[in-house]
Amino acid sequence: MLSININLIVAFTLALIGVLIYRSHLISTLLCLEGIILSLFILITLLITHFHIFSISIMPLILLVFSACEAGIGLALLVKISTTHGNDYIQNLNLLQC
Repeated sequence: MLSININLIVAFTLALIGVLIYRSHLISTLLCLEGIILSLFILITLLITHFHIFSISIMPLILLVFSACEAGIGLALLVKISTTHGNDYIQNLNLLQC
């Protein structure tokens, strides 16, 4: 159980570092955010089943719902940005013009 938790924490930190480093393309940032959310989902689910805390067993489902909403909004922004600007480079966007 401990090695699984350590692996999930490493996956979370690598995805967080990916969000901080790979900020050139929007799609890479969205993929790193999905990695963060999925590692949190698995970690919360494992902790709930390990410690038998079934009173908060709805929390992973709520996290998945917010993750789906975040992915939908992110993909909608990606489509909108790629149709208006022609690519998904974040550096080419000027927030004052949008």
